[in-house]
Amino acid sequence: RDHDGGKSVSSLEYSAHPTAEQELRRVAEEIAAEFPVRALAAVHRTGLLAIGDVAVITAVSCPHRAEAFAACRKLIDTLKHEVPVWKRQIFTDGATEWVGAC
Repeated sequence: RDHDGGKSVSSLEYSAHPTAEQELRRVAEEIAAEFPVRALAAVHRTGLLAIGDVAVITAVSCPHRAEAFAACRKLIDTLKHEVPVWKRQIFTDGATEWVGAC
């Protein structure tokens, strides 16, 4: 997004805890065990990204489309909630803000 809270965003920066890859694998394995997954992939970038750059990609293959969509939705939702990756927004006015860092 190029805006948040009425302010223009110029770029994003993602940082990850050293355990992020391990946690991402754990989440992927949980989804694969819950759904009839034939293949699954998930990648989350870190570092400075321009607006419009891809930050996260998830893909799931299952025997049926509805299962694949459900698994993919749960994968991205769980990843965003449980994997320790944090986003910092850089606004056009030079201000910055961490998003979702509690």
